[in-house]
Amino acid sequence: MKQHEYILSNSGLNPKAVSNTLQLLNEGATIPFIARYRKEMTGGLDEIEIAQIRDLAKKFDEITGRQQTILNAIEEQGKLTPELRDKIETCFDSNLLEDIYLPYKQKRLTKGEKAKKLGLEPLAKMIMAQRGGVPEIMAEKFVKGEVLDEDMALEGAKDIIAEWINENTVARSRMRQLFQRKALLVSKLVKGKDEEGAKYRDYFDFSEPLYKCASHRLLALIRAEREGIISLKSQPIQEEAIESLERFFVKGNDACSQLVAEACKESYKRLMCPSLENEILNEAKEKADKEAIKIFSTNLRQLLLAPPLGSKRILAIDPGFRTGCKVVCLDESGSLLMNQTIYPHPPQNESATAKAKIAQLVESYKIDAIAIGDGTAGRETETLIKHIRFNKEVEVYVVREDGASIYSASSIARKEFPDYDVTVRGSVSIGRRLMDPLAELVKIDPKSIGVGQYQHEVNQNLLKDALDDVVISAVNAVGVDLNTASPYLLSYVSGLGPALAENIVAHRNENGKFESREELKKVKRLGDKAFEQAAGFLRVRDAKNPLDNSSVHPESYLFVSQIAKHVNLDIKDLIGNSQLLDSLKKSDFPQIDSYTFEDIINELKKPGRDPRKMAKILEFDHRIKTIDDLKVGMTLTGIVTNVTAFGAFVNIGIKENGLIHKSNLADTYVDDPAKFIALHQHVEVKVLEVDVARKRVGLKKI
Repeated sequence: MKQHEYILSNSGLNPKAVSNTLQLLNEGATIPFIARYRKEMTGGLDEIEIAQIRDLAKKFDEITGRQQTILNAIEEQGKLTPELRDKIETCFDSNLLEDIYLPYKQKRLTKGEKAKKLGLEPLAKMIMAQRGGVPEIMAEKFVKGEVLDEDMALEGAKDIIAEWINENTVARSRMRQLFQRKALLVSKLVKGKDEEGAKYRDYFDFSEPLYKCASHRLLALIRAEREGIISLKSQPIQEEAIESLERFFVKGNDACSQLVAEACKESYKRLMCPSLENEILNEAKEKADKEAIKIFSTNLRQLLLAPPLGSKRILAIDPGFRTGCKVVCLDESGSLLMNQTIYPHPPQNESATAKAKIAQLVESYKIDAIAIGDGTAGRETETLIKHIRFNKEVEVYVVREDGASIYSASSIARKEFPDYDVTVRGSVSIGRRLMDPLAELVKIDPKSIGVGQYQHEVNQNLLKDALDDVVISAVNAVGVDLNTASPYLLSYVSGLGPALAENIVAHRNENGKFESREELKKVKRLGDKAFEQAAGFLRVRDAKNPLDNSSVHPESYLFVSQIAKHVNLDIKDLIGNSQLLDSLKKSDFPQIDSYTFEDIINELKKPGRDPRKMAKILEFDHRIKTIDDLKVGMTLTGIVTNVTAFGAFVNIGIKENGLIHKSNLADTYVDDPAKFIALHQHVEVKVLEVDVARKRVGLKKI
């Protein structure tokens, strides 16, 4: 099977689209570039479908690589027949491939191998044939050397048979199906761990069919096992499994058949069950990982594409009690103008002084909006700010601060602010998040942002790859200002990466602002391929050519000129003229493919339009300060902070986030909460349950 055929059989995508996408990927094209600017080649495949082709190509390469390793290993043993070669080269099921290899796999000296070295393989074959006879009499002629008696000979023969049973591909396939259908996931408390593992109390004595176990529950069980709180098993009923093997291998009722039955039992308990249990659990975890990573990716994308406030002057506050509130003022570009610490809360209680200082800073630095971190003392600080009378209208926003401390201690923050401590850097990050969440959050490891589900339990390589895809997709969907973007934001632009991003910033610092996209070609080491991949996603505001501030790719500028000439207008006059643009017919422009024509027309209507919504202020209920203020039946306003497989967490203005279980998200059955609620969504909720002792709040979406 060829790579192209493998992808087709596992994706169901159009053959031509797959071939062209593979060609583009092999030529170094990125997923955002292919999805946006090569629709005519792919038939309009989206980023998810293109990523699927990339991942299947990688999987094919991994399988064929494993096939070759197995072929080489068997060939070195001199046991590779044409039939076996064909069997291996046509097998693309990883489990079955390993089953085929199992009899030839180099192992440590097993019981069966030891018995073979003692010359007992012929005896094992005689018994396995089950053609009658007395096993003890058969064994007599094998009693020699280290084989001391008939019993020892028969035990050795059973060890050999047990390994044959384990290595039988058909038997393993049947047992694998039994595990998949009937494995029962069972967890038990490890003695003496009840207090330490109190949060896992639901799993101290738990059982459920593995195939029914929800992804979040399986990952919780795996975490509990890793922490030594519980033991975890996943097996079908042992008697049923052994009976299945006996039906396959035992051919009669004589003494030899009895020995084969005993070998079946031994093979299952010692060899097959541990192997298949690991395999089935690994497969279940892999599935759970993918589901958890999908949820994480969805949340991260929504977080990165959260509404920006835009270029405003911001006063940002990182709240605190004893250590005070760190205040910074930022200009429209996010540059730090000043920093100061105020102490409005206990133990200092200098609220009057703090309010006067904030009012003075707002006036002095012409502040447009105030950003307050939502961590410790956040609600108290918000109340303080809202009691200040400013001489102008100032909007107050509560900003999610997850990961701000990670950023403030990072090498990126030290490089940006070498002369300031972590508290100042954290406040700057909070302020910049309000201005442009995407530009600021790309500096932080996504796993530190707090929108995942059991992210430390999932495959870390898969998680990193998936989250990188999300960040790249989000950055390129929005577009990047070539003259203001940080190197960290630029590094995610299609075709660039960290080195070219640094070179762009260095060129900008040395030569001043870019006047056009074409000037990118003057950047050190930025060649034609990188320009092709990146140019359409970079914006040059106030450029001589207005298309440089749009998502129209430079390769299509000629097409736009032809359209403008067709209607006898200058390009500048064509832009934004929706009525005229809607009247144009594709048939008048045969030189432009239909996908590119549609994209150009849509972009010319609103060039450089930011796909994100505008930031909105959320007002929490002023009566609610702590969990003690909550009462069942209250209706409140909140903002969604995390979406999981079992529901959504909502900030309702107190330290503890409330949970809307998926059963309370809608009046219909909810399988996937992400279809009913989104990160950062403002929601109306009803309080269903308040557990002060466990600090839990149950909510219902209304």
